[in-house]
Amino acid sequence: MLRPLTPHVHPDLLVGLHTADDAAVFRLDGERALVQTLDFFPPVVDDPYDFGRVAAANAMSDIFAMGGDVLLALNVAAFPDNLPLEILTRIFEGGAAMVAQAGGVIAGGHTVSDREPKYGLCVTGLIRPDAIMRKGGARPGDRLLLTKRLGTGVVTTALRGEAADAADVAAAVASMTCLNRAAARAALAAGAHACTDVTGFGLVGHAQEMALAGAVGLRITLNSLPLLPGARRYAVAGHTPGGLARNRDYFSPQVSAAPNLDPVLLDLVYDPETSGGLLLALTPGRVEAFRSALAPQPCWEIGEVFAGQGITVTA
Repeated sequence: MLRPLTPHVHPDLLVGLHTADDAAVFRLDGERALVQTLDFFPPVVDDPYDFGRVAAANAMSDIFAMGGDVLLALNVAAFPDNLPLEILTRIFEGGAAMVAQAGGVIAGGHTVSDREPKYGLCVTGLIRPDAIMRKGGARPGDRLLLTKRLGTGVVTTALRGEAADAADVAAAVASMTCLNRAAARAALAAGAHACTDVTGFGLVGHAQEMALAGAVGLRITLNSLPLLPGARRYAVAGHTPGGLARNRDYFSPQVSAAPNLDPVLLDLVYDPETSGGLLLALTPGRVEAFRSALAPQPCWEIGEVFAGQGITVTA
């Protein structure tokens, strides 16, 4: 879709369409640059306030993945004419609460009528031009760290099918509304060589972007992957989102999988995540520094970077 478009070139456009990074970056001066992104989607949970929080956290995640801080955001919403406006108010309240938690403000927005509710944010942040975290830069020997559990796609799909336990949904909402700000600051302090957030393309999709951008290969250890409560059970029961199959069809040709791997776990590396964690590449000597800086929030070492290309999945 983007191939026919000509990427804009400007001396101060440090990150734009010419790369597959998480947000655009425009330099203001030698000390400051704007970092900007936009994201919105239909409800993934039933409660309007929680939906607002999840959508806002997801949108701001791209700012954090680049190493920026949130300044302000604009609401982007679509809403049916036949639903009470109080629902939309609660969505906006949830989004505003999340932006305030990130240190930013809601400064306006735009809403249209649509048959299906949709909500998200256009987010503007601030970043130092010399401290941008990119998808490229991973080096052979680096360790791969993940800062959130996987499985939001299958849990929310089970919820839509009225098959999800309330405790599992609550755990997924808690994960999706955990801001990636602390993880990003810890990654910057630890000198991460590469960073991205895990969202709609799933773990393997975003890992493949990191591999391509750095001209390296990434090896993922399947049994080290952290899963949300119930994720495996819902996947076994067939509560897999359509995006999982699309991710698998598109990315699996670039994946080399060891024989006799757990097929359920292998499916979950393609699960389209909502407001997932950061995936980052760190030199081995900085892993403990990152863990200490992020504590008490957990993280998981899930693999390594090697000289090569593509994604390798082992047991």
